[in-house]
Amino acid sequence: MPFLRTFNPEMRISLDSVEDRDHMKSNGTVRFAALVGGLTLLSRILGVVRQILMGALFGTSLFHSAFVVAFRIPNLFRRLFGEGALSAALIPVYAEVLHKEGSREANVLAARVMILVTGVLLLITGVGMGVCELYMRHGQPGIRTAAVIPLLQIMLPYGVFICLVALCMAVLNSNHRFGVPAFTPVLLNLIWIAVLIGICPWIDPAPEIRIRAVAWGILSAGIIQLMIQYPALKAVGFNLSWPRPLWGDARLHKVLMLMGPVAVGMGAYQLNVLIDGVLALWVAPWAPAALSFAELIVYLPLGLFGTSMGTVLLPAFSHHVARSDLPALRITLQQAIRVMVFFALPASIGLTVLAEPVIRLLYEWKGARFDAESTIQSARALLWYAPGIVCFGMNKLWHPVFYAMKDPVTPIRIGLRMVGLNFVLNLLFIITWPDGYRHAGLAAATTLTAGIESVLLAVIVLRRVGHDGFGLVGRSLSRMLVAGIIMGVVIALVGDGLQHPASLWPWGDKAWQLFSLSVTIGAGITVYVLASILLCRDVWQELRGRHVQPSPDRSCGPDGV
Repeated sequence: MPFLRTFNPEMRISLDSVEDRDHMKSNGTVRFAALVGGLTLLSRILGVVRQILMGALFGTSLFHSAFVVAFRIPNLFRRLFGEGALSAALIPVYAEVLHKEGSREANVLAARVMILVTGVLLLITGVGMGVCELYMRHGQPGIRTAAVIPLLQIMLPYGVFICLVALCMAVLNSNHRFGVPAFTPVLLNLIWIAVLIGICPWIDPAPEIRIRAVAWGILSAGIIQLMIQYPALKAVGFNLSWPRPLWGDARLHKVLMLMGPVAVGMGAYQLNVLIDGVLALWVAPWAPAALSFAELIVYLPLGLFGTSMGTVLLPAFSHHVARSDLPALRITLQQAIRVMVFFALPASIGLTVLAEPVIRLLYEWKGARFDAESTIQSARALLWYAPGIVCFGMNKLWHPVFYAMKDPVTPIRIGLRMVGLNFVLNLLFIITWPDGYRHAGLAAATTLTAGIESVLLAVIVLRRVGHDGFGLVGRSLSRMLVAGIIMGVVIALVGDGLQHPASLWPWGDKAWQLFSLSVTIGAGITVYVLASILLCRDVWQELRGRHVQPSPDRSCGPDGV
């Protein structure tokens, strides 16, 4: 364990001083996570709005499915070269340089990385657009492929801009500047919505024309997202000038060496995501669109609780590692687990129970292309995605631990196995599940593999950081589960009871759907809060910024705090 060897064996840490210091650090983590979570929540809400508009204009049509598949390609670049492998490699090295050599040298390193990435991405994008053009002219694409490629040609350059945006966000997050990076996805959704309501209704109503307008809007959003990063970067001392020499920097080599294993793993994972989209398009022309409607609802709580925590934790963990402060890392991780699961668990249970009513309320509007059949298709996918929210969120907490320790190989090794498992499960479920449910099998495979991956990563993390305090965390999680199950039962009973009086409601079906779902969710939240107050008061202490000490005599029950 290279990380453990960085500690001085003669070091003795005062528990009181560590607790005092980490109380302040963990409070800062929660505040930063709240900022990121709030803006991420806004982005997710706008994402739901844009998806409602996409459903109204395109439904689960072939053209919407083609857009979903084409958009996965630049997102693959983003995950690989932007916020994925390269950011995971850059942030720990950047934090180390920032801590030891100052902001000027750290920003020189970031500039070198960005220049190198820009050149590589421009080359890949040019080759990709050329291959698409040659295939359209000289190949024999089928109807579904012919719908994907023109959209891919438009959106491929978006991959260049969004990767640079992600690297800018990594630099800003490492300097504890979370506002602009967290607002960047909000801007994408605002531009997307502007295209859907300000351009699409005024052009040719043919869906293939309108969906291309959306693709051009995505490309424009990438340019604008990059432009708004510059003032914030300038505020932390970043300079766009060409650093010389470009290549002869040992720190740059270190970033690339760390990136290599992560790129292999994430590349395989993202390729698997792309294959999932292709398999969904093969299952049915509407399947990728149906999965995207369900995915977006899952991303709403996941972005708020999982992504926001993961965004804040990688810089925090990296700084802990740079100071060889293992107890601080362990305490921050324990707090993050409690807070994330406390919010993600009821979202997971609630969306599992209310999959169809939620889909119907959000997307099925009178006159929209998203009809009752689209609701059933998307709800079946959501039913299998929703149980994975906690697992997806936990994986966003485990991975930063390894990246901060400069050990990307371990999660990648596990991830590659999960990629293979996911692909096998995809094929198995496509073959064995009945027609109309095969796309839901793809969602089920994703959830199952995420759960297995989370367990494997947790075992390794606990071996490295130590088990102190995690017994308390485990008891907290078990009691949260009890509170969540009670909430799920109440939601099911209330929701079922409110279905029958719908014919007596004088203000229309949509108003009744909103009323009944609001009452159902309100009842569930009330029950969950009351149950968690009785069963898990330590989490409420964490939310108020008071760290729970890992004493073996404590529990998270009524007498435990």
